[in-house]
Amino acid sequence: MLQEGPVIYHVTLCQPVKRDLQHSANLKPGFTVEHGFPNQPSALAYDPKLQLMAIGTKSGAIKIYGAPGVEMTGLHKDTAAVTQIHFLYGQGRMLSLLDDNTIHLWEIVQRENRSHLVELHSFNLPGRPGIESTSATRVTVMLLKLSCDLLALGTEGGGVHFLELPTLTLLNKSLFQDEIMQSVPEEYKCGKSLGPVESLQEHPQDSDKILIGYSRGLVVLWDLNSRHVVNLFLGKQQLESLVWVRSGNSFVSSHSAGGYMVWAVSSSNPCTHDPISSTIPYGPFPCKAVNKILWRTTELGAPLVLFSGGMPRASYGDRHCLTILQDSSHVTLDFTSRVIDFFTIHCTDKEKEFDDPSALVVLLEEELVVIDLQMAGWPTVPAPYLAPLHSSAITCSCHISNVPPKLWERVISAGQQQCPLQNYENWPICGGKNLKKNNPCLLFIYFQVGCFDPYSDDPRLGIQKISVCKYSGKLVVAGTAGQVIVMVLSDEKSDHMIDVATVDLLQDREGFTWKGHDRLPPKSGSVVFAPGFQPVVLVQCMPPAAVTAVTLHAEWNLIAFGTSHGFGLFDYHRRNPVLARCTLHPNDSLAMEGPLSRVKSLKKSLRQSFRRIRKSRVSGKKRAVVYSPTSKVSLAEHDAEVTPVQRRIEPRSADDSLSGVVRCLCFADTFLRDGTHHGPTMWAGTNSGSVYAYALDVPSQEKFSEQSVEALLGKEIQLMHRAPVVSIAVLDGRGNPLPEPYEVSRDLAKAPDMQGSHSVLITSEEQFKVFMLPKVSAKTKFKLTAHEGCRVRKVALSNFTSVSSEEYSENALVCLTNLGDIHVFSVPALRPQVRYDCIRKEDISGIASCVFTKTGQGFYLISPSEYERFSLSARVITEPLCRVDVERPHDLSTSLSKCVAGYILLWTTDRLAFVNFTLSNLISVFPLCCS
Repeated sequence: MLQEGPVIYHVTLCQPVKRDLQHSANLKPGFTVEHGFPNQPSALAYDPKLQLMAIGTKSGAIKIYGAPGVEMTGLHKDTAAVTQIHFLYGQGRMLSLLDDNTIHLWEIVQRENRSHLVELHSFNLPGRPGIESTSATRVTVMLLKLSCDLLALGTEGGGVHFLELPTLTLLNKSLFQDEIMQSVPEEYKCGKSLGPVESLQEHPQDSDKILIGYSRGLVVLWDLNSRHVVNLFLGKQQLESLVWVRSGNSFVSSHSAGGYMVWAVSSSNPCTHDPISSTIPYGPFPCKAVNKILWRTTELGAPLVLFSGGMPRASYGDRHCLTILQDSSHVTLDFTSRVIDFFTIHCTDKEKEFDDPSALVVLLEEELVVIDLQMAGWPTVPAPYLAPLHSSAITCSCHISNVPPKLWERVISAGQQQCPLQNYENWPICGGKNLKKNNPCLLFIYFQVGCFDPYSDDPRLGIQKISVCKYSGKLVVAGTAGQVIVMVLSDEKSDHMIDVATVDLLQDREGFTWKGHDRLPPKSGSVVFAPGFQPVVLVQCMPPAAVTAVTLHAEWNLIAFGTSHGFGLFDYHRRNPVLARCTLHPNDSLAMEGPLSRVKSLKKSLRQSFRRIRKSRVSGKKRAVVYSPTSKVSLAEHDAEVTPVQRRIEPRSADDSLSGVVRCLCFADTFLRDGTHHGPTMWAGTNSGSVYAYALDVPSQEKFSEQSVEALLGKEIQLMHRAPVVSIAVLDGRGNPLPEPYEVSRDLAKAPDMQGSHSVLITSEEQFKVFMLPKVSAKTKFKLTAHEGCRVRKVALSNFTSVSSEEYSENALVCLTNLGDIHVFSVPALRPQVRYDCIRKEDISGIASCVFTKTGQGFYLISPSEYERFSLSARVITEPLCRVDVERPHDLSTSLSKCVAGYILLWTTDRLAFVNFTLSNLISVFPLCCS
């Protein structure tokens, strides 16, 4: 996957460690796709011919969007903010300006019958030695002529420079202020500079003329061929932007005082002192600057005037507004985030007399808004992509694979009652063609919300964990204040009371006093709920610490949940707590402070650090495996002599802070009491390396209302190094993961093998280990930290289906480490298969947010508003497959005709050159071997 230009995708292939799976070709790193809204957008552009939109970001990314499923991404080599983007009209090329003052040319190229975005050239504007400083040559504005053969650059120093396209060659025809000042009346000069160039606009009827607007207020109509001033417009207010009226007989200027002016362009009046009209829409009191203005003519009436800013400073100084004016119609769009840029979709045919805009597209800091300008009332148009996921901060993600059609239809129906079904056929940005059969965009289908207040800063409302049963329509949501809510999907509106139960996880343990936040008070009385997921039971953990783990088994009517104090088991059918277990260590006082407290003692932290240092100086001794009569197992194999390829891992202290945090929970039908009788079990793993396994007595479906669920501790395991337990999974006699609830009873999956010996796969931050059940004897292990020097952060069991046959598939253990790389292991042998670099190790939030799917895909947050989606499966491709067909001049692929295997052969007298025509770059040159 070597390629010229920017790094477009984030998953790169590394050298495989070892391949053991029979069909190792099923494992393959896939290209990625991004879902959500670009983080920190900074620039916007639109190509009316190709009907493509481009968004640039402060991190140097460029994203192109067209019809749903048409998406391309490019990254600049340097992380610099994109300040401007301009399309070369209809050519599939565009120019980007970065805040480091470099200009980059991009091109949409075709590879393997699909389109990609690559960078061709870059340019940095030099200054005149001894005359212009670096700041003077900083580009403030770019004008790309409609003919796409010339680029004009306005600078901070007031100069205008010209580049030939597409080569980005600087032409010797620069225009400086001293040349302009020769035509300016003496009374206007006043010894002042004209200031930076604020706007450059091509004449709509005469391409040889351009408008040049200076910050001081002067506007010049300049003839490019004769190099002389055609008209002067002596503005007296600080200029913000310019726009031509379609006829070319007038133009409009917007200013920092909050108004705009209309100026007449006449050959009989080369020097204009006053505009035709001057308007301050929100005056007479001081107003904010009108940053940008558009003037669109209409066939049926008055022109449409659109501008951002201009609001009264006193009452709207902190608001983000865009105004639409037409005759007596006056609409102010008040947005919740800053306006980055906007454009209209209108008629660009020069033969037509009017603009007749059909839509307004506004890029905001946090969302994209499209307004229909042809319908009465100017309603918004729903977007098929760029969904703003972050109306409030994303705290938890959960992926459900292979959603049953019935559940899908019910959720869609509930979502349609919240918001009517959207029709994206009239989406105005519809360039390119989606080559996938389905729509790869991320769409909102349902929004479940409690008492949402966008201005609330109460952290107790945050959702920490989610668990879903896709067959029964049950949803469990756990929060920051110890609340666990059981919801049931209902097709009808409901008015009912919510049952509330409290579970004390401390079990009256003495010496512990909760110093954190209070619980959220539940609503009393009956509550009305719309169709969708409706709460039926609220389980309140006490103390009200954040829930760290939750799991649901709908077939048994059970939920399990854990906090930093312990874990509990609850029968939501009988509204009855089944189990509460405290996992606190006697010295674990920090767990009682709460997540919002900052009282952790520096003295205690230093004491623990020195304690670890002292322990590291003591050589390890081999400790025996102890089996206590109470089924408590201490798994403490410690090698006295560590092999050279392994790192020595020191055991963690038993009194480390937060050792009682419950990290994972799971239900399983397996062998725990003996090797002949299997039954329901529940497993819990903690931060101190402890694993608790409970045998459950669950009544049959017919006796749920008569008998209570009972839990009995079957095994208690203590891992030697006390590393946090990240995951627990039970494997059947063939080494396969157990099916989900209801899958077997409803003939949706094969029954697990109950004849062979079951095993449990326990993953800690340092190693993977498989134990045979019911004796809990070690079968195999892999010490990840000792071998690779990294720690486990996320883990999942995924199924990889063969590319050639759907009948064959393999299970594998997928692991994401703190270094951001992904390791794949065979199951249950735990043999390393491959390793991929995925997430930057510095991206801690991205690693923490990663979610694996059951088909070998993954999601993680690359920003507060965007998910990166990747695939490890050769069968499941997440890359956007789209094509944009363009015809462009100066294209190497069309000007040269002799193509061989995707390359063009160029002969010279002594060398043979191979040129990749899709990149227009020389790849390699070979001397001819001839006499």
